Amino acid sequence: MHYLPDSHRTKHLTTVELRQGFLVEDLFTPGQVALRHVDLDRVVLGGAVPTNQKLSLEAPESLRAEYFAERREIGILNVGATGTVSVAGKLYTLDNRDALYVGRGSRDVTFESADVATPARFYIISYPAHSSHPTTLIKRTSLQSTDLGAAETANKRKLTKYIHADGVKSSQLVMGVTELVGGSVWNTMPSHTHTRRTEVYLYFNVPDNAMVVHLMGEPDETRHLIVRNENVALSPPWSIHSGCGTASYTFCWAMGGENQDYTDMQVVDTRNLK
Repeated sequence: MHYLPDSHRTKHLTTVELRQGFLVEDLFTPGQVALRHVDLDRVVLGGAVPTNQKLSLEAPESLRAEYFAERREIGILNVGATGTVSVAGKLYTLDNRDALYVGRGSRDVTFESADVATPARFYIISYPAHSSHPTTLIKRTSLQSTDLGAAETANKRKLTKYIHADGVKSSQLVMGVTELVGGSVWNTMPSHTHTRRTEVYLYFNVPDNAMVVHLMGEPDETRHLIVRNENVALSPPWSIHSGCGTASYTFCWAMGGENQDYTDMQVVDTRNLK
């Protein structure tokens, strides 16, 4: 179980301690399923990279469950090449940036790649669920994106909602993808907090020679994390979240908590950041 430092302790952490507390690395290992159970609304994060054999999603000991989705729902986003996810024997094909919502009570979740030389890279995010909803394939090509920001402020981006109250239904999971347009580097400006929800960011499509400076902390005492490709930043309800890269990038955002209202946030005036 991964426990986050509170807001008071965060003010005194070293760089190493800050990264240990709020950054998740090494989720994507060829031939393995890697899981991390975090005390942000009890989210479980994972990565599955199937190569020579099929991989199964097993329940970690911390869940004390017969099977992974016994009391949980799951969002799965493919950030690699084409692959398949099987749920209770039914196959779903996910191309790059397609997603699958897996409802509570679903058994026997497995992962395979279409070509082991260029494997799929499945990002897994799961929250406890108080209700059951149908397992649903979400094709990237079926979704509409919203244009945000502007080139003049270096934050022109496309936001696409995958799992949300007005789309694919879930118990509490809200998930989507934001892509920075070439030449833009800032995301989520102005920054904000979510008093009633927590948020998790998977940064991907970050070039090997690039990085993202992920801003976090309380508005009047900010901190930062240097984030690389396929790193996950954890954002508790008291922390802002925003970021600036040395090149354009993409990230998957996911939230769990008391509600699914995408607009439920506390915007922070940029002039008040310190």
